[in-house]
Amino acid sequence: MNLRFGLPQPLLSFTLLLVWLMLAGASAGNVVLGLVLAWLLPLFTQGFWPDNPAIHKPWKLVWYVLKVIVDIVVASITVARLVLSFRREPNSAFICYPLTLEHPLGITMLASTISLTPGTVSADISDDYKMLLIHALDVTDDEALMADIHKRYEKPLLELFS
Repeated sequence: MNLRFGLPQPLLSFTLLLVWLMLAGASAGNVVLGLVLAWLLPLFTQGFWPDNPAIHKPWKLVWYVLKVIVDIVVASITVARLVLSFRREPNSAFICYPLTLEHPLGITMLASTISLTPGTVSADISDDYKMLLIHALDVTDDEALMADIHKRYEKPLLELFS
């Protein structure tokens, strides 16, 4: 635990204070109560928080987020065309994707990215955190989809967390 100014999670404390003030109003009493809550809640819940990840190349996170946003827009258009097109039926499939990521936050970011991208959903993860079950709306080649996920998402996350 790295206590900065007595705050185990300073970003969480700041966010809690802002949300409290937006919900309760910015009177003097609410500011004091918000500061106390922003200090005590992270302090009492620090045992539930995992260690902060060591992100080695934080500037790559910006490019990753931009890539994901572009992929979401492109996938939204693709799924809309597929749904509105009555010519063919989608070829949906469940795929077991082998994970090379080991950090829990990296795995969570990968699963969230897959679920955020229209047409794919992360359905489950194995007990040993080595396989991710993915449902894809329209798949022609399982191997190509897995290679695309690895190249576009998992490889940049591996660079971030290792």
